[in-house]
Amino acid sequence: MRLNALLVAARVDPLDAEQTGRFEEYLSLLVRWNARINLTAVRDEDGILARHFVESIACARALPEEIANLLDFGSGGGFPGIPIALCRPEIEVTLAEAQGKKAAFLQEVVRVLSVSANVHAGRAELLKMQYECITLRAVDRMDEAVETAARLVASGGWLALMTTQRDLDRLQLRAGRGFSWQSPIPLPGGDERLLALGRLSVSSPV
Repeated sequence: MRLNALLVAARVDPLDAEQTGRFEEYLSLLVRWNARINLTAVRDEDGILARHFVESIACARALPEEIANLLDFGSGGGFPGIPIALCRPEIEVTLAEAQGKKAAFLQEVVRVLSVSANVHAGRAELLKMQYECITLRAVDRMDEAVETAARLVASGGWLALMTTQRDLDRLQLRAGRGFSWQSPIPLPGGDERLLALGRLSVSSPV
């Protein structure tokens, strides 16, 4: 599959045969639905693979091993939440998406691919529980979203920001003082894209 060639080129471990088949189904669903409801501005298959899939798989592989549950905040077309659910089946993934049509797409992906994930069709801030990890990627009003997401991180949990070097300092400040940040992990695809992992200390409020 083209995706494995892109992963190898990006120095990311390739997928196994089962994962490859499920990502192929995901791509087919995404292209079909994207023609109707604008899930992503990237519309060609090669662009989706290179821009969205490779970056999301790299994120999935970089997340700490001990995470048991995760919230993908403002999941949109399912990035990075669906790839995380496919690559890290031991993590209980919740996909939060407030736009009804996008949430319907996520529900269809979960059904067709038999993904072990839950879809919250509503605003993430209305969720009652906290999570061991929260991911954010290309969310509308990202600064405000980071503030909201930080309040949903469980004590000792992680905030995973997929952003750029230019925006990193600002977003880390918006998360609050309770987070200790690891060195950013470069993401494939250029544009100074990176993954920033911040851990909320057990005793510190956000």
